[in-house]
Amino acid sequence: MKQESPITLSPYDPITRALHHPITHGKDYASYSFWLETCGDDLTPRPPLDGSTEVDVAILGAGFTGLWTAYHLLKRDQSLNVLVVEREIAGFGASGRNGGWCFSGFPVEPAVLTRRHGRDAARAVSLAMAESVADVGRVCEDEGIDAHYAQGGELEVARAGYDLAKIEEMYEGYRALGLENRVALLDAAETAERLRVPGAVGAFWNSDGAAIQPARLARGLARAVERRGGRIVEGTTVTDYAGGTTPRLFTDRGEVRARRAIVLAGEAYLSRLPKLRRHVIPMTSHMVVTEPLSPDIWDQIGWERREVLGGFGSTGGYIQRTGDGRIAFGAYRAHYPFNSRITDDLDCMEDIFAHARDAARVWFPALQTHDVAFTHAWGGVFGTPRDRMPTMGFNPQTGVALAFGYTGEGVATSNLSGRVLTDLLTETDSDLTHLPMTSHQPAIWEPEPLRSLGVNLVRRSRYKEIEQVERTGMYPEKPSLATRVFDR
Repeated sequence: MKQESPITLSPYDPITRALHHPITHGKDYASYSFWLETCGDDLTPRPPLDGSTEVDVAILGAGFTGLWTAYHLLKRDQSLNVLVVEREIAGFGASGRNGGWCFSGFPVEPAVLTRRHGRDAARAVSLAMAESVADVGRVCEDEGIDAHYAQGGELEVARAGYDLAKIEEMYEGYRALGLENRVALLDAAETAERLRVPGAVGAFWNSDGAAIQPARLARGLARAVERRGGRIVEGTTVTDYAGGTTPRLFTDRGEVRARRAIVLAGEAYLSRLPKLRRHVIPMTSHMVVTEPLSPDIWDQIGWERREVLGGFGSTGGYIQRTGDGRIAFGAYRAHYPFNSRITDDLDCMEDIFAHARDAARVWFPALQTHDVAFTHAWGGVFGTPRDRMPTMGFNPQTGVALAFGYTGEGVATSNLSGRVLTDLLTETDSDLTHLPMTSHQPAIWEPEPLRSLGVNLVRRSRYKEIEQVERTGMYPEKPSLATRVFDR
């Protein structure tokens, strides 16, 4: 095998950073992900907050949720004085490090939504998510954002007979909502027409899916917000917040008072705020990416429509064909840090990177046959609520709006949050303001050490179940005791 570059093996090593990306303005933001490195934007931080100020709407977080909220608010009413407050730079967190899956999948599957909220509500959520995928594409076109947006749909590939039931269940979830015209079940031959993966016996296809370069989208959105009159300050840490007649963000550089509302849009990083410490926990996500593949290799693989791609089993992952002809592979190997402590050390887990590279070669043997190198590896955190249900709410009595909890499916869901909050903050009665997320009361995670013990016990138990299925060729009759306790 070809010797991989040092940045692949240890992308966050300080010496490697200095060699590959000389630091001229503090943190080397380009080294945090392949997406940020190749976003084509100057990552020099914007000026920080310069003392206390008053605005109409103050938003914590310049990730997708905060930027979509600012964008749609200003599109609705450009006279609004909107300020976005960011600790690092726009797109630094999950928005600049995710798998680039912009698809209509919601963290709570249709059947569960139906049980909890009824068929009409579940259908409304699915349609709103589909509209979010379309809205991302429209905004990219309208604002001239080259996010490598390609709406080829989403493919979930079954690579063993026992996984066919999973894709059939996915299809049935949409059919039960009367949305079967947006999805399809593909047999082995139909799957091979789109993508050639060893052992593929079928696939579920969802038309509402697009591949994107997420950092390009985040950075482009930030510029669009500024063109519409919004202001973004970076290098400014929000330490606390308060609701009331004048809701406020407290920062290390002054106080931001809001005449209309504050919006808390920090996703996993909201766990750093004492008031929200148990509302959401950070879970890690890790990705690797190949060098650009030759036309001969792509002829062997297919994948001409750039569908976002997923699958099951020990080598399953979230995968995309990038706009510049690479394969980006994210491993399903999430890790929870004790006491929700987010550090750069979480971004570099070489055992997970090695697993992801090996899994990519299982999916695409041509990577090994042609000695294809992996050029980058990176990690980050996403936010997970206790019940997996996102929250998108606004309390007009306190002036506090909150949107979080995407459990790794935040690219399109964050767009929906921005549109929902825009309607709530502007007192616009719409279908979006009646979605179940707007009245959802977040479940609270257990205190430590119970939280860490429980999350990691269930995580290990599920990995063992997957290994058992692959050994026996069938799923167990009932989930493990750990899984049943966690679900209860």
